[in-house]
Amino acid sequence: MMTSRNNTRVIDHYLHGEPSFADKLLFEARLAVDPVLKSDFHFQKKTHRLLKMYHREKLREELEALHRELFNDPDKIRFRQSISQLFK
Repeated sequence: MMTSRNNTRVIDHYLHGEPSFADKLLFEARLAVDPVLKSDFHFQKKTHRLLKMYHREKLREELEALHRELFNDPDKIRFRQSISQLFK
């Protein structure tokens, strides 16, 4: 079973909180009566969550690498001292 482009677009619009109140109600009504849309919504929502988690993890890794570089590199001692002064 393939998801239609229209379903994908409408679901994406809904998941990003972009529809008007009327469009949101209409989508939720369609979701209640259309089993294909409901299935598409379920899988697209799950995919959306997984992508969000993946991007958070990648950002966390990048921040940790930056932290290691800035706070463990002996050449960055002046930077560490400047940062430490900000929090005293």
